[in-house]
Order: sequence, then C-alpha cells, then structure tokens
Amino acid sequence: MELQQQPPRQPDGCLTAAIRLPVRIVVLVLVVPVRLLWDAVAATGRAVHRTVLRPVGRALAWLGRTLVVVPLTYTLWALGRAVRVLVLTPLGWLWRYGVAVPAVWLHRHLLAPLGRGVARLGRGAGRAVAAVWTGFVWVLSGVWAGLARVLSGVWAGAARLGSGVWAALARLGTGMGIGLGWAGTRLWAGLAWCGRGIGAVLSVVGTVLVRVGLILFVVPVGWFCRRVLMPVGHAVAVVAREIGAAFGHAWRIAGHLSRAVGRGLKWLAWQLVGRPLRWLWQTLCAPVLHWARRTLWAPAARAAVLAGRAARDTLSGAARTAREALASARETVRQARADAWRALVGGPRREPAPLTTRTLGSTTTASGAVPAPEISLSRTEG
Repeated sequence: MELQQQPPRQPDGCLTAAIRLPVRIVVLVLVVPVRLLWDAVAATGRAVHRTVLRPVGRALAWLGRTLVVVPLTYTLWALGRAVRVLVLTPLGWLWRYGVAVPAVWLHRHLLAPLGRGVARLGRGAGRAVAAVWTGFVWVLSGVWAGLARVLSGVWAGAARLGSGVWAALARLGTGMGIGLGWAGTRLWAGLAWCGRGIGAVLSVVGTVLVRVGLILFVVPVGWFCRRVLMPVGHAVAVVAREIGAAFGHAWRIAGHLSRAVGRGLKWLAWQLVGRPLRWLWQTLCAPVLHWARRTLWAPAARAAVLAGRAARDTLSGAARTAREALASARETVRQARADAWRALVGGPRREPAPLTTRTLGSTTTASGAVPAPEISLSRTEG
C-alpha cells in the first residue's frame, strides 16, 4: 500500500500573520502562571500520596484486617458452628424422625393400598363406561346413516333448482355489465379531458411561483452567504485556530519554564538542606552509630546467641534425662508386672533383653550382631 502524499501547505495570509503574534504573547502571559501552579500542585499531590496517603492506607488496611476481618471471621465461624449444633442438627433429627419416617410409614401402609384399590375400581368403571359408549356409538351410526340418505335426496333437488336460478341471473348480469361499461368509458374520457386542462393551469402557476421565490429569496440568501457569512466564518476559524495553536505553544513553553524552575528549586534545596544534612550524617551520626554497633550491639548479640545455645543444650539434656527416667520407670513397671504374673501362674523367669545401640556400619540392632569393620577410603583406594 503506497503512502498518500500530503498536499502542500498553503502560505498563511496577512490576517493570520497579524493575529498570530499578539495572540501568542497574550496566551503565554496567561498560561505560564497556570502551568507553574499546575506543576506545583501535581508535585505536591505526588509527594503527599507517596509519604502520607500510602502509609496511612496501609496502616488502615492492617487495622481493618486485624480489628475487623479476623475477629469477624472467627465470630462467623463460631456462630456457624453454634447454628449447626444448636439449630440445624435438632431440625434435621426432627425432620427425619418427626416427618420423614411417619410419612414413609403412612405411604407404605395406608396411601399405597388405598391407591391400588382406587385404581382397580377405576379400571372396572372404565370398562363399564367403554361398553356403554360402544352401544351409544352403534345407535348413533345407524341414525346418521338414515339422515344421510334423506339429506342427500333433498340436496340433489336443491342443486337442480339453484343451477336454473343461477343461469337466469348470469344472463341478466351480463347485459347490465355491458351497459354500465359503455357509460363508465364515456364518463372517464370526460374526466380525463378536464384533468388535463387543470394540470396545464397548475403547471403554469407553479412555474411562476418558482421564478418569484427564486428571485425574492434564493438569490439574496446566496449573496448574503457568499459575501457576509463565509468571510466572517473564515475569520472566526482563523482566530480560533491561532488561539488553539497559541495555547499549545504556550503550554509547552510553560512546561520548559516549570522544569527549569523545579530544577533550580531542587538545586537550592540540596545546597541549603541536603548537603548540610549529609555532612551532619557522615561526620557525626554515622561514626556514633558504627561505634555503638561495634561496641554494644555486636557483643550483646554474641552473648545472646551463646546464652540461647546454652539454654538449648540445657533443655535438650533435661529432656534426654527425662526420657531415660521414663524408660527406666516403664521397664521397672514391666518387670514388676511380669513377676506378679509369674507368682500367680508360674513359669520360668524371663531374662530382660539387653539394650543395644546402633553402631557405625551395622545393619541391625538385634543382640549378638557384629558391627561391620570400618574401612577407610584411602586404604580401599590403595
């Protein structure tokens, strides 16, 4: 698809050149303060959103989740459990044993036998009605056959009489139609001649009225549009176009000025506030904080870590001692129970199985298992 070539731009006229410069100067003077104020408001809004609104929104969201959502969730869960236990379960039991079971028993022992009896009675009544209806239909068929024969004879006579009457009326209508057709033809010819004369008169009158309207209305209105409205509209369009272009140029120039003013204010704020604060931080605050971290915080952290490890070792030793004491107590109770049972029933004394531990390289913990020899990797490779 080939690109369409744009038509060459026509040179601006003297009216455009005379309007453009004053309009741009006036619009620039009006737009620059508005653009500066707009940029200041936008920068303030972004700063407020970044430093105030966003943290406040996060804090409110956390408060809402902590104070409303979580308690409401647990409350609704507890309420649902209470409703289920106190309302739904009793209602289900009541429905099952108060409604469903009696309804099943009623259907099985009362409604079903009653329905079967009514069905049998209905079948008997249907058979009787069918027999009566068969006899009634047989009687009606005989009566209808007799009436059909009588009515067929009457209809044949009436048909012959109607055919004669229709032939006479057809001849009379043919004669009347010929007479009325001749009279209508003559009347239509007269009316057509009168209509042609009236049409010619109306055509002449319409032509005269069109000529008069064209001279009195169309020509003056066309001259007014060409000589007055079109030049005024062209001037208004030129002024509106130049004002719009002036607003665009002024807005872009004001943007450049606003950015330059912003950069100057930023440099001034850095020189007056930022640089002294950085010097204060690097000279006073950072060394003090580093000294506090090396002298106070690091030893305290190491001491806390050592204390935690010691406490963990102490707790693990106490737990191991407690487990061994519980195992010894269980073994003592088991031996006492076995001795009591042997004293009551009798039997050989069973020696307790020695406790064995798993050794390096062993594959079982049974008594008498010999651990596998430890073989060094270097010795194996040699």
